[in-house]
Amino acid sequence: GPAVDKNGNVYFTDQPNDKIWEYGIDGKLSVFMDHAGRSNGMYLDNSGNIISCADEHNELWSISPDKKVTVLAKNFEGGIFNGPNDIWVNPVSGGMYFTDPYYPRNYWAKDHQHLSRENVYYLRKKGRKTRLAASGLNKPNGIIGSADGKTLYVADIGANKTYQYAIRKNGRLSNKQLFTNQGSDGMTIDNEGNIYLTGEGVTVYNWQGSFVEHIKIPEAWTANVCFGGRYMHLLFITASKSIYIVQMKVKGVQ
Repeated sequence: GPAVDKNGNVYFTDQPNDKIWEYGIDGKLSVFMDHAGRSNGMYLDNSGNIISCADEHNELWSISPDKKVTVLAKNFEGGIFNGPNDIWVNPVSGGMYFTDPYYPRNYWAKDHQHLSRENVYYLRKKGRKTRLAASGLNKPNGIIGSADGKTLYVADIGANKTYQYAIRKNGRLSNKQLFTNQGSDGMTIDNEGNIYLTGEGVTVYNWQGSFVEHIKIPEAWTANVCFGGRYMHLLFITASKSIYIVQMKVKGVQ
């Protein structure tokens, strides 16, 4: 679950060991947080807080720079989330979209009464009220949005498809369209509007959904990806056991 702050420092999760790590723009690697709620996908908000899909107890967290944890959401209409997986914070409205697929975890003491459907949810910045954003998906996983806050991309990894939605001013989604016939674990976007999907390496599509490039990774699975570094031109790729960095000609957007 890599995520970048405004300075280009990258935070990523080691979920099996329940840690969040920081890879600084100085190239140094350090543990940012132990006992991180089994954080999975993350994103930083405009205030510098890490918004984390903490699926140890199926919650959405806000982690401040001084590591203070605030639980933002933990249920929907009385039902416990399946396990929040990935998240994107709209840079314009501050609203948060997150996916909630069901993946049983071996660190759960016992399975919980999870929601019957696997959906995408929206958490408003004001009032912190959670509402349904997108349904009718098999297993939504990766999620990312455009820099202008007007388009949302959601990967349905269960159906091996990625969709795009128009974002209205009230945060609601409309005009669902197929973006490409490929699903994804984590996702990111660059300053030219290219979308990066993960799974078998990294596959790049332009904003129209046409194939651009495939970046091979020497591991069985690529989990997530984001841009970072001092100039936001380094592509950070988190695979099963390693992190890979590619210097790009494009830059990431936040």
